[in-house]
Amino acid sequence: MLNVRTLALAAATLGLTAAAFAQTPPPPAQPAPPLPLGPARERGVSVTPAYEGWYQNADGTYSLLVGYFNRNKGEALDIPVGPNNKIEPGPVDQGQPTHFQVGRQWGVFVIKVPKDFGKKMLTWTITANGETQSIPFGITNGYTIEPFQEAGMGNKPPEFTFESGKVFGPPTAVAATLTGAVNQPVAISFKVDDPKETKKGSELTNRRGAGAVATVSFHKFRGPGTVKFEPARVPTKTQGDMVTTNATFSLPGEYLLRVQGNDESGEGGAGFQCCWTNTYVKVTVK
Repeated sequence: MLNVRTLALAAATLGLTAAAFAQTPPPPAQPAPPLPLGPARERGVSVTPAYEGWYQNADGTYSLLVGYFNRNKGEALDIPVGPNNKIEPGPVDQGQPTHFQVGRQWGVFVIKVPKDFGKKMLTWTITANGETQSIPFGITNGYTIEPFQEAGMGNKPPEFTFESGKVFGPPTAVAATLTGAVNQPVAISFKVDDPKETKKGSELTNRRGAGAVATVSFHKFRGPGTVKFEPARVPTKTQGDMVTTNATFSLPGEYLLRVQGNDESGEGGAGFQCCWTNTYVKVTVK
């Protein structure tokens, strides 16, 4: 029998809001949003927020992990923070992306809330191509996740080592700060490892190819112009491989780039919210 989490994950992948499948509806002040019905199209349709789930931090606070689904198969969108891209209540800017690439993007930002957040809810609203979609999310039953280790098989996210240190799991900080010039490539380099502390004989261990480590991909998250990555995806086959891409920017300004690493569990960790890594690189372009 399908549980609430399975239905919610399927909903996010299809562009449906997870709250529609919750056992307990949101409080009256946060009504369930309308379902974005209809198939994905080449362009001209909506972007839907997707709530991945929450986890508790060591200091007792909570982190809410959020992604999105751009249902346009051929149209990436830039939507600045404001009336068409806002989180409420509180500041409309709570770290959400302003660039929405096509398809389902998993766990692209985290909102940290205090330990006494309780039953309160946040709502992310996105208006794209004249269609408005929103989703409420908070510390709700059925949405607990373990992004740093999948308990059943012991899998862990890939690790990136920058000059500033090691990062893994959900995106919580900027891992590197760089500078560059318009139309001049900026090199982004770091080391990649994938902890393999999996149970001997487990399905995950058996699926690992010899020497397989992770696939690293690069994404624009915020910024005024277009960004071209060469290469945009890099498979790593050996622990400790160095990954380098060259990012070229069309306009001056401040950019935030997202760097993602997936092991063999794939995009979204095959629905288990583990084990992949997202982090940010900030680039000032003159």
